[in-house]
Amino acid sequence: MTGKTPFELMMEQAQEMAKSFNPALESFSPKGFETLWPTMPKEMMEFAFGKGMSKDGLDAKTRLLLTLAGLTMQGAQSDTQVRMTVRHAIEAGATKEEIAETIAQMSMFAGIPAMTRAMDLARDVMADKEEDET
Repeated sequence: MTGKTPFELMMEQAQEMAKSFNPALESFSPKGFETLWPTMPKEMMEFAFGKGMSKDGLDAKTRLLLTLAGLTMQGAQSDTQVRMTVRHAIEAGATKEEIAETIAQMSMFAGIPAMTRAMDLARDVMADKEEDET
């Protein structure tokens, strides 16, 4: 036994995988991964996740709000995914109110701590977006 936690072993594996993809990478950071592709255009989301699957199916915004609800349920283990999904949802046309309501709705199922964590992450993303626009 190595004496390392499962998380430490997973991060070592992620570091090796990142180096195999790009030998110039010094290290891998899950939060830093977000900067590689912070968001994608709504049209690409519609193609990949929305109308591309079914012409009469859910649009990208609705799919992303549903994804955000599920990620809120997962709690702290999905911080990176919550931030990325909020950015994508905004790009797909979701309003701040829709994002907040989606997260708040999950308090009944995931609990107040999970809802609060997701709300904090969403606020950070929205604040960053506002700074980028000014």
